[in-house]
Amino acid sequence: MTKTELFLKLAQPDSNGISRWISTNEFVGEYADLKFGNGASWARKESTLAKKYIIEFDKSITPGNGIDRIRLNGLNQGDYSQHISPAIKREISAQRCVVLGTSNPEVDHKNGMKNEDRVMKNEDQRLSDFQPLSKAANDAKRQFCKECRRTGIRYDAKKLGYPMSYYKGGAHHNNEEDACVGCFWYDPIEFRRHLKEK
Repeated sequence: MTKTELFLKLAQPDSNGISRWISTNEFVGEYADLKFGNGASWARKESTLAKKYIIEFDKSITPGNGIDRIRLNGLNQGDYSQHISPAIKREISAQRCVVLGTSNPEVDHKNGMKNEDRVMKNEDQRLSDFQPLSKAANDAKRQFCKECRRTGIRYDAKKLGYPMSYYKGGAHHNNEEDACVGCFWYDPIEFRRHLKEK
C-alpha cells in the first residue's frame, strides 16, 4: 500500500473529498509510515494526493513549525482550491493596509481559524471574507491567531491601548466558524466602528 493509499484509509474522505482533521499523533502502528520526516513528502503540492485533493495543514498546536494536523478539504479541480480568488486578490491588493495604512498589502483571510468551508472554495468566496494587511501586520496577526488557537483565548485589544477587548464575545472561543468575530484582528475597521458606538 502506498503512503497516499494509507493516508486515505486513515482519513476516509467523503464523496466531496472532505475528511476530518487527522492528528500526526495518529501516525502509529499500521500508519507509522505516514510520519513526516523533513517536510510532508507524501502530501506536498506535487504529490499524488495533492493532485486529487485540497490538503490543509495546521501548525498551531505545538511550538515550532512542525505539522500538527492534516485534513482533506475537497477535490482538487484546478480552479477549486484553498487559494484566494484572483479577482478578490486583485481588488484587495489595490487597497491600503487596514492597520498601518501602507500600500502593497497582503491579502488576509479575516477568519484566522480558517475553519469555514465556504471561504476555502474560490467560487464561494466573498470580498468581505478578506482584508488588506501589510506584511508586518499580517505576520503579527498570524502569530496572535496561532496563540489563540493553541490556548483557546482570543487576542485582547487592550494590549494595543484600546478601551475595550472585543466588540463581540469574550476572551474564550469555542473554535466554531464565528469564533473570530469580535476580535480586533478579525476586522480592525469594524472594531474601530464599535469603539465609536461605545
